[in-house]
Amino acid sequence: MSGLPSALARHPDLDQWLAVDAADTVTVATGKVEIGQGITTALALIAAHELGLDPRRVRVRTAHTGITPNEFITAGSMSVEDSGGALRQACAHARRLILARAAERLGTDAAELTIEDGRITAPGLNASTTLWEVQGGRPFEHAIETRTDEQPPAPPPDRQPRLDLPAKIAGEGVFVQDMTWPDMLHARVVRPPTWAHRLDVLDEPAVPDGQDLRVLRDGSFLAVTGADEYAVVRHAERVAAACRWRQVADLDGVPLGTESQAFPVRDGIPSIEPVPDLDFEPDLAACYTRPHLMHASLAPSAAAALWAGGKLTVWSHSQGVELLKRTLAEALDVDRRAITVIHHQGAGAYGHNGADDAALDAALCALEHPDRPVLLKYTRQQEHRWEPYGPAMRIDMAAALDDAGRIRRWSHEVWSYTHAGRPIPRQPGSQLAGAWLRDNAIDPPPAEPRLGSEVGIHRSAWPIYALPEPRVIKRFVAAGPLRTSSLRSLGAHGNVFAIESFMDELAALAGKSPVAFRLDHLDDPRARAVLEAVDDLCGGVTGPRGVALARYKNQQTWAAVVAEVEVDEARADVRVPKLWIAADAGRVVDPDGLINQLEGGAVQAASWTLKERVRFDRQDIDSEDWDSYPVLRFDEVPEIVTRLVDRPDQPSLGAGEATQGPAAAAIANAVFAACGVRVRDMPLDAEALRRAAAA
Repeated sequence: MSGLPSALARHPDLDQWLAVDAADTVTVATGKVEIGQGITTALALIAAHELGLDPRRVRVRTAHTGITPNEFITAGSMSVEDSGGALRQACAHARRLILARAAERLGTDAAELTIEDGRITAPGLNASTTLWEVQGGRPFEHAIETRTDEQPPAPPPDRQPRLDLPAKIAGEGVFVQDMTWPDMLHARVVRPPTWAHRLDVLDEPAVPDGQDLRVLRDGSFLAVTGADEYAVVRHAERVAAACRWRQVADLDGVPLGTESQAFPVRDGIPSIEPVPDLDFEPDLAACYTRPHLMHASLAPSAAAALWAGGKLTVWSHSQGVELLKRTLAEALDVDRRAITVIHHQGAGAYGHNGADDAALDAALCALEHPDRPVLLKYTRQQEHRWEPYGPAMRIDMAAALDDAGRIRRWSHEVWSYTHAGRPIPRQPGSQLAGAWLRDNAIDPPPAEPRLGSEVGIHRSAWPIYALPEPRVIKRFVAAGPLRTSSLRSLGAHGNVFAIESFMDELAALAGKSPVAFRLDHLDDPRARAVLEAVDDLCGGVTGPRGVALARYKNQQTWAAVVAEVEVDEARADVRVPKLWIAADAGRVVDPDGLINQLEGGAVQAASWTLKERVRFDRQDIDSEDWDSYPVLRFDEVPEIVTRLVDRPDQPSLGAGEATQGPAAAAIANAVFAACGVRVRDMPLDAEALRRAAAA
């Protein structure tokens, strides 16, 4: 199918993407999901522009298996690029068909017709019609085979209200945790302390008189169900207190920097071939690290399920409902045609958190209670201890300079555990935690290295700079101590932190300013433009400021960040009062949404960089609440100033993960500028600062 976006090529039926409702509104469909990133607003703007509508007339239906197009996973900052591109084309086809039908009705040439907020008119034509008179309530019955002309780019709106926010602000109960039905049940699981524990003894406590509660047990999978949520919570606590667990494995794993599978990387793609030796004498070598990180959603995961008439319906805040459907079918041994998974919003995660696990747990409870909806919620402790973490990383950098202070040799070696642990059907084992605990347990599949372009460990490891023959090595470590999977930006956070910290160290070695040194090594005009834009925006990278630059996955948004820090040397405490961001995401669809993504990513990165680390030992995970896993507080959030470099003649690019790496490195570079201490290990907390100062 010539030149079509991939999702549209897979799903060419126009009626799957778009319906003109009976009156006043249009409903568009997407296989992507809203997780707080504002995708429903961006897609509504795209559809409204193509169809000549006020955006308030556009309804967006998100991922619902068997109904919306299968667009796999909402991940990798691909929603505007992929789903937006497909929807733009679908709406362009719909516009062409509607205008052709309107031309027949009005007795004129379709090329003369225009649509303004749904009304179809032509110059000098007395008669008019509307989208709804022409197409309302009727299917298109049209298969899209080739591209059609889209509307010329429109200037982005000055301000577009987010479509999903009013109900949230009004507290209208839009989240899966708020779902209610008549005769519903509530459920709570009782989890082992970690993935490495199993149930040894349960002296089951008696159910209090007058309470309709049930304890479900399947191996080490335990859950309490009942109609009264508070009674369920209290009895789950009693059951947990009555459990004795045995440890079946240690939380030790293979340390990063030791054994690994190694793959040379060229232009972001690993290859199976011998690893070239480091064949030069470095002028500078450095090792950078990041620890295991949590998604740390402000609300723990939840799901709802109903087993009725031999059909299972699951409501989940999963980012991949189609994949989850098939994985549930395998874990439950239920025909996948009998399962429907509907996305329902939950706490934003930007990666693989506990949402998919909660879906299986809710389904297991629902199977024991036919015809009664079950709403299951995790506790904070369960979410912190059991969610898949963003894996720890180690990055070894080395470089040599020529006589002019330019980089002549470059080496980047990155060790990490798997960043890919989402539920994927038709593979050995299961990635759903509940499946590991049952009598007929399905173990997790063995971790395997991913060798695609810009995925996992090696994401953004290939330098953005024009360097002669960079040596980039991906080192995959299969046996990690903790459960790991994808977390916002995957390996880009650690890799860009290392690259951009190292560029600052090389700039100092060469006796050049951080901005000038980077410009000396950049031949990408769009990268140069955002770097110069952020330097102009902040009035110059001087004083206690640091700068960093990256292009996410070397194929999406360019972003440059400047951080200003305050370092209390007596307390070894770092605060970030201000950040500046400049970004080029191609054609801007929704400026507010884009800025929200860039700034939200930078705030999250600041939290990772300054505070966050999963603490554990061989026996237990110590990070189980907001005291043992601190995050950035509201009074610590920096002021942020952002400039968008709009490129209306270029495709829109994903931006949700563009600032993670640059923000982290900019903060570390600013710390060095402020106090002369180079901290190479995240988080940049008091322990790391004192260790770096002593070194």
